[in-house]
Amino acid sequence: MAWFSSDIVAAMTDDLSPILGKVLTVSDGVVHGTREDLSGAKLAEALERHGFIVVERGLTADGVDNVAQALIRMSDNFAGVIVSTGGTGFAPRDQTPEGTRQVIEREAPGLAEAMRLVNPLGRLSRGIVGIRGQAVICNTPGSPKGCVEQIEAIVDVLPHAVRLLNDDPTKH
Repeated sequence: MAWFSSDIVAAMTDDLSPILGKVLTVSDGVVHGTREDLSGAKLAEALERHGFIVVERGLTADGVDNVAQALIRMSDNFAGVIVSTGGTGFAPRDQTPEGTRQVIEREAPGLAEAMRLVNPLGRLSRGIVGIRGQAVICNTPGSPKGCVEQIEAIVDVLPHAVRLLNDDPTKH
């Protein structure tokens, strides 16, 4: 049994105004031109399909400092959702969660837990969700299928989270 009925979630997420979104691809391969950014494109499509307005797609190499710097730049003076793709696994250069932890002010572990539950491979994701300023930052895996599955696990509550974070009127 679900914790919330779809009617309750719908009431919490009534569209008062569009929510802005940004996508950050974290990939040495894409930066160096040896891989195509399929995951970033799929995430942007998924967000737009769910009513978000994607205002930026960014790219950075793997590594703690690269991720932290990119997230600071993207979240400064921004109210909305930032979704990263890549760097959440077990490879030595997979350091997106560590870079994210350097910049967020508060974690939102319930969202990250929900994201991991969508697929058995989700248990291998070390991605986190947190808040910086007026932005909700979500880490997703680098696979096109995995990143979309994980963001779609929480996309229904993200507008409500952003509105609460920005002290906008919401229905409770």
